[in-house]
Amino acid sequence: MTTSHNDRPLLGISLMLGFCVLIPYSDALAKLLGPHLSVGQLVTLRFIFQGLILIPLTIATRRHWRASGATLGWIFARTMLQVLGIGLMYSSLMYLPLADAVAIAFVMPFIMLLLGHWFLGEEVGARRLIACGVGFVGTLLVVQPAFSDVGWPALLPLGVALAFAAFMLITRKISGATDPVGMQALSAPLALLVLIPLHLMPLDLPMLTWVMPEADIWLLVVAMGFVGTFGHLLMTWSLRYAPAATLAPMQYLEIPAATFVGWMIFGDLPGTLASVGIAITMASGFYIILRERATLRQSS
Repeated sequence: MTTSHNDRPLLGISLMLGFCVLIPYSDALAKLLGPHLSVGQLVTLRFIFQGLILIPLTIATRRHWRASGATLGWIFARTMLQVLGIGLMYSSLMYLPLADAVAIAFVMPFIMLLLGHWFLGEEVGARRLIACGVGFVGTLLVVQPAFSDVGWPALLPLGVALAFAAFMLITRKISGATDPVGMQALSAPLALLVLIPLHLMPLDLPMLTWVMPEADIWLLVVAMGFVGTFGHLLMTWSLRYAPAATLAPMQYLEIPAATFVGWMIFGDLPGTLASVGIAITMASGFYIILRERATLRQSS
């Protein structure tokens, strides 16, 4: 496995740990805001704050954040997938406990493995395919009791997984041509270019209603915007100091972190079947990560 002279693995791991701890709080804030604001308004406000934070930061640090041609097209597609993924996640949180929604969405690494094989020609061995199947069974164990409780909204996190799997594949494709922070900064105006006209159209859809939040609601909105944006920045920066293979196992810590946040704020804990499914999903994910690292060591 090759390393960069700029690698600082402990710092990278610490930053990724910060991401795993912060993101469940951002999702929990969205869940708290759900009864007061529509999903469309939540997503729009999320990208407004992303722009307010990242565009000045990008300019101040003189990062490259403009794009044109094919790269701009890919960034736009990536942004629309991010909008879709966040919207589906926020929608699922209106019905599901936080830990269940996060655990179901963590079928994403398995989907990425298959899409990477189909569209990028990446090698996928039999043992990885078996681990994908086992992980999907674990996800179904989480979905089953959730589906019994709330019906079809239990499937929304699967849409989150599909959207963010495609999002990550596009990110991988264009990562060499763009600055990660600048790309996130550019995503904000691109998202708002689509979201704001939707709110202005006479569509009369509950998910697009817009209300002026009360002062205490604004505090939660600001917190959601800052925590979500800063959390994703931690993930971006972590990749500067440690290889992805080193950081990937840390991401699964988001599931126990979401379980803790859901219990602390909402008093929610996964049932027995869901807990077994979460354990199987995490174990399968860790196995795939270990296989990837072993393959990298053999090829280095």
